[in-house]
Amino acid sequence: MTDFDQISFGEFEFADNPEQRCPCILILDTSGSMSGQPIAQLNDGLRSFIEDVRKDSLAAKRVELAIITFGPTNLIQPFATIDQIAFRELSTTGATPMGEAVNLAVRTLAERKSVYRANGVGYYRPWIFLITDGSSTDSLVTATAAVREGEASKAFSFYAVGVEGADFNQLRSLSVKDPLKLKGLSFQELFKWLSASLSAVSQSQPGDQVLLANPMTPNGWAVAG
Repeated sequence: MTDFDQISFGEFEFADNPEQRCPCILILDTSGSMSGQPIAQLNDGLRSFIEDVRKDSLAAKRVELAIITFGPTNLIQPFATIDQIAFRELSTTGATPMGEAVNLAVRTLAERKSVYRANGVGYYRPWIFLITDGSSTDSLVTATAAVREGEASKAFSFYAVGVEGADFNQLRSLSVKDPLKLKGLSFQELFKWLSASLSAVSQSQPGDQVLLANPMTPNGWAVAG
């Protein structure tokens, strides 16, 4: 049983919605250290994100979301457009198998892109968005290689966000882009930025350069990690 409800597309998924897709995978740390206010704020931000994207009628049909939690690693939400997803709260447990979670995200994305190609559906460069407050309890060697290969081949863009307590040296080794540090528990602001960014991308044509708001402005949600 997953934490999210999904309306089944069945075999008519792309016939019912032939729009090009803007895929995003969230890799969310739900290990024990995220209990209390961190997971509460993460849940509030994630709920708002889904609601905000759904308000944009075009983005709701183009932005596809998958969610992987780790602690333990679980694909709790397979890829689906935002208009097909209903939020349910996340809970915390376990350790921090970040490497396993990133590897699962890369595999899940590759499988989804194969489905797009098989059905002649266009798609934007996917985003993989990692949020963690800790240090990985498993090896990151394979995950690091996969991230670097994916960035180099432009198969996806990988973003790492650390909450207070995160191992930023580890995140810098994992991510090609410099990791960002969340200001306090500004999950609402982070997800507002993410929803606005994905909506902007979904309004463009695949391959277009889209200018995104800088999250590290004085009023932004992040600082350098």
